[in-house]
Amino acid sequence: MVLGIFLQEGGGLMSMLPIFAMILVFYLFMIRPQMKRQKNERSFQSTISKGSNVVTSSGIHGKIVEINDKDNTVMIETNAGKIKFERSAISMELSNKKNAVK
Repeated sequence: MVLGIFLQEGGGLMSMLPIFAMILVFYLFMIRPQMKRQKNERSFQSTISKGSNVVTSSGIHGKIVEINDKDNTVMIETNAGKIKFERSAISMELSNKKNAVK
């Protein structure tokens, strides 16, 4: 009897099923992969060390010469000199591409 209320024509649980399916698909194909990508990026940024060749998200190439954990910054040496960046400005994707080409 109770199940009949939800399965009635024109309403109930069956009319909500497509909305739940769209939310599930949105989560599986959009939100979950982005969260995984962000987790990998944070892991990469926490494991960088002195001497690593990196590329910033703005496209500056250089080598890490100093890491300051107190204010979460890194000093990168480029051909133009040394530049201080936030650790979050180091791009995992661009750095891995640069290191793979060598």
